[in-house]
Amino acid sequence: MNIEIPKFHETFNPILEILSNGETIHTRELQKLVIEKYFSNLTEEQLSEKTKSGENLINNRIAWGKSYLKKGGYIFYPERGHVKITEKGLKQKSELSLKNVVEDSGIVNFYSEENQKGNKGKTEIKEITTSSPQDLIDKGFSQIENEVKNDLLEKLKTIDPYYFEKVILILLKKMGYGEFIETSKSGDGGIDGIINEDKLGLDKIYIQAKRFSENKVREKDIRNFIGAMSGDTNKGVFVTTSLFDNGAIEKAKNAHHKIILLDGNKLVDLMHEFNVGVQIKAAYEVKQLDEDFFEEQ
Repeated sequence: MNIEIPKFHETFNPILEILSNGETIHTRELQKLVIEKYFSNLTEEQLSEKTKSGENLINNRIAWGKSYLKKGGYIFYPERGHVKITEKGLKQKSELSLKNVVEDSGIVNFYSEENQKGNKGKTEIKEITTSSPQDLIDKGFSQIENEVKNDLLEKLKTIDPYYFEKVILILLKKMGYGEFIETSKSGDGGIDGIINEDKLGLDKIYIQAKRFSENKVREKDIRNFIGAMSGDTNKGVFVTTSLFDNGAIEKAKNAHHKIILLDGNKLVDLMHEFNVGVQIKAAYEVKQLDEDFFEEQ
């Protein structure tokens, strides 16, 4: 059974349990104890997952849980960076829900209550109301990112094939693979570009770029690419806007050469990451209280 990273409201009761002895505890220690006692079954990958802003996701969820509990009067901050349970928190014996905390705290319900007609609307509202503000930000960014990547892939499928080859070489250069050489547009033997890993060109990477709209790259295409490398190098990158069929994947995997396959989805992921063919439209700042500013008061 797959275990999911807890939603922020699912940290309410673990936080109160850790604080139930009435001691004052540092926030970092609280996060550590909550994870060790209640969420130790999460994988290393899950424990290392980040928000879009680069924060540790599980710690961010616990922090939002702590913030809501404070607004609800269940905990308070006796000193900078430390947390303690209140009398109200100590008296809380039953399971605490998000609805309880929101109603107790008077937090303005900024979550949308629109579009509740039909089952689809209800599902969307349920998902939103169990998301922290950071989760909502991340979800919004992910939706925008996916739309941009879809648009980018569609654009790549329609541009001039020769320009597509150049786009791939620009991407690899931005990724730090050194200067590139475009091969002749005719008689290139299946090689669209060459990357020199070192300045003398002793180590080379051969590039093959196939701009397909629908057709998949097949085993024959990989075989021809390997043949075109002609003992000059054992490293190659085969890129396409479509997909590789099973035969092509197996041929690349079993070849004596090191062949990296980039399908359309992987390609636009890299282009998005390295800002090739996309531009930053807007940047948003998320601010938080600067406790150090008030430390000397």
